[in-house]
Amino acid sequence: MPGTTSTQTIFPALRYRDATAAIDWLQSAFGFERRAVHTGDDGKVQHAELGFGGNLIMLGEAGDGGDGRLDEAFGPAWLYVVVDDPDAHYERARAVGAQIVRDMADEDYGSRGYTARDPEGNVWSFGTYRP
Repeated sequence: MPGTTSTQTIFPALRYRDATAAIDWLQSAFGFERRAVHTGDDGKVQHAELGFGGNLIMLGEAGDGGDGRLDEAFGPAWLYVVVDDPDAHYERARAVGAQIVRDMADEDYGSRGYTARDPEGNVWSFGTYRP
């Protein structure tokens, strides 16, 4: 966002077999906003940035080395995202078919949140805990 100084110092970076579909899904299920998408001559997403609040994640298309397997260096990830209204966020994700792997819960440490898996196996936790 122009004129805004970010305090974020960690930027999760994910690889997807179909980055275009992942971007669409992350927007509809979790409310991410498309900030930048750069594609190669083959139309595949080389680099994309999606915003959530004042934070960014980066993602791109995974290579398969010609053998159909994803790059060994990249695999499913687990990310935590702070949300102000976890109940509304949970309902949004469920409404588009997100695979909920941990239902909405209140934690002993004061957080409220849930965990879901995206279509390519990355695990996302959303809650009110602010590290």
